[in-house]
Amino acid sequence: MSQHSDITSPDDSALDQLCEALVALGPELDRTDAWPSEQLRLCGEAGVFRWFVPRRWGGLEWSDADITRGYLRLGAACLTTAFVITQRTGACQRIVGSENEPLKEQLLGPLVTGESFATVGISHLTTSRRHLSRPVLAAHETTEGFVLDGYSPWVTGADHASTIVTGAVLENGQQILVALPTDLPGVAIPEPPRLVGLSASHTGEVRLSNVKLPHECLLAGPAENVMKIGVGAGTGGLQTSTLAIALASAAIDFLEHEAIARPDLGTPGAELRREQLDLTDTLLALASGNAVCTNDELRARANSLALRASQAALAAAKGTGYVVGHPAGRWCREALFFLVWSCPQGVMAANLCELAGLD
Repeated sequence: MSQHSDITSPDDSALDQLCEALVALGPELDRTDAWPSEQLRLCGEAGVFRWFVPRRWGGLEWSDADITRGYLRLGAACLTTAFVITQRTGACQRIVGSENEPLKEQLLGPLVTGESFATVGISHLTTSRRHLSRPVLAAHETTEGFVLDGYSPWVTGADHASTIVTGAVLENGQQILVALPTDLPGVAIPEPPRLVGLSASHTGEVRLSNVKLPHECLLAGPAENVMKIGVGAGTGGLQTSTLAIALASAAIDFLEHEAIARPDLGTPGAELRREQLDLTDTLLALASGNAVCTNDELRARANSLALRASQAALAAAKGTGYVVGHPAGRWCREALFFLVWSCPQGVMAANLCELAGLD
């Protein structure tokens, strides 16, 4: 795929070609857990990173509904690549939404073209480690800027990022959001842990020890809840549900293909597809601003479908699917990710009740 072949809509034939390439690279990615550099390169050449950015900064400024449709395609082709892109996009959106114009001028150009990689480390401000009495990443202000100490527990691709958008808590309880250069003294990125699924996303800790960050790197704050400021507020949003539905769609595709020669698979495959299409309609309605249900209600249903569809694909694949390298086994492991990725308490409770057979 040549450079500058921008995908201008979710129905572009170039997106078909990109997704075919991502599917072909999937088994090797799962086998080695290597960073998806080739997948991201292909996405950059296809203009995927421009979908999410305003035209002012060289982007295509796709609508939320079109972005959702694009993620559905990418997530069905390669969940790891799509997940990494959500974290990259989260960083870009926080930078775009900042009032720090010089920092935007510095960072956004290379990010839009794919020349550089940025990611987010904000789970400690939203869903992870918040039960602890002391913040896991603290900051105090100086005349030159801020000094950061602690760690961000879940950062995707930090070992490949030039910038991490992260947050810290000041002594008075207020929060700041910053664009942290990874080459600053005191920034340590340990080898990421092996995960049950999506290990190739290289998601793990970033540790900060007496890291001196100038005021010029401030994106937002100090504020009581810095995550509610600017573009990109409302962490999680619909992305998690989108990728769960995308994963389910890939598993159902496999089930339907198997049903051609095995009619006994036809009825369960058709019922799962009906549910997936219904959820997709609900998702796109929410992405278009129609409040047909809450995000948490959609998320609980999407989690459930991802778990059931992936296990159905494994059952259809039989023993072959249980061999490492077969996509059905990978889908089952990846589906578990949605039980822990930015999973609100209400969604967790709904999924636990379903697993326990409770109404």
